[in-house]
Amino acid sequence: MHLFKAKATLSDYLDLNRRYIRTTDVILFEDGIVKADIIPKQFFNSMIDELYSHAFTSCDKLFEDCELKEIADCLVIDEKVIVDGINRELGISITNMSEAYTVLEENRYRRLQHLIDSKFTDSKLLTLFDLFETRSDKEINEMVTDNADIPTIFEYVLGILWYKASERQGKILDYMKLSLDADLLPKTHAAGGEADIVYEYAETEHYPEHTLLLEATLAEGTNQRRMEMEPVSRHLGQHLIKTGNMNSYCVFATNYLNINVIADFRGRKNMPYYDPNDYEKFVDGMKIIPLQTSELKKIVSKRTMYKDLYTIFDAAYKSELKPHEWYEATIKI
Repeated sequence: MHLFKAKATLSDYLDLNRRYIRTTDVILFEDGIVKADIIPKQFFNSMIDELYSHAFTSCDKLFEDCELKEIADCLVIDEKVIVDGINRELGISITNMSEAYTVLEENRYRRLQHLIDSKFTDSKLLTLFDLFETRSDKEINEMVTDNADIPTIFEYVLGILWYKASERQGKILDYMKLSLDADLLPKTHAAGGEADIVYEYAETEHYPEHTLLLEATLAEGTNQRRMEMEPVSRHLGQHLIKTGNMNSYCVFATNYLNINVIADFRGRKNMPYYDPNDYEKFVDGMKIIPLQTSELKKIVSKRTMYKDLYTIFDAAYKSELKPHEWYEATIKI
């Protein structure tokens, strides 16, 4: 009976327990299996027998800020032990922790590909954008994670979409200015002072070397105009002044576009932006492309690649149409 009660309690508190465990950033929940990430796994494997011997002993260090070795000698691990453990598990021959972190990065991207193929298929992305439009927050949390707010999840899903449109090229985990948990799902949104996603593109036959700043918001109406116009243009202006690469530009994504936001961003084409600390540094204009989720869904459903989007956006930027005509005529894919 005690066993059944314990199992029932674990089942009742499954979501809460999982959230607590995920805060460690060392435990993975993958395909219904709970396991330690590569480096934490080797760390604990090397001392687990001795660590168990301390499991039911009292410790007066519990509420003190102290070194690991003061708690238990076994917690101080030689890096070589971890490196050797990784070599045994993966059948490789790395020699130091720097190489170990490279392996860990490769493993993260392998897990990302699996996550996209299972959790963020095209059909699921389309469903998610429908839910963002209707602000069905509960359903969004159920599909992605309940460990992040809805605007943060919107940024994350936009990053996944762009990664797929970019043919899965580039270090999207670095480009997304989000804190991710060990399962590569979002926790917190981008810090103030920079774009939500900063995607770097090398030169190809389709476009020059440039950086794309992706800004995402679910604010609507006058709130969108008040909250987003200044930060978006400031982020891009500062980036252009800092890098000097005038090929870089910004895409502003939202579930509903306010006409005055479109007008403001179109006006930035001919409006200078100055460094407030040095008036000698400025740019003559900025390229900002606003997109609604209706167009994001078309990118997914038509499987439009970024090389084609760049051409569409460039032609739209050069258009001289008035803002109320511009979006319909140049952006709708």
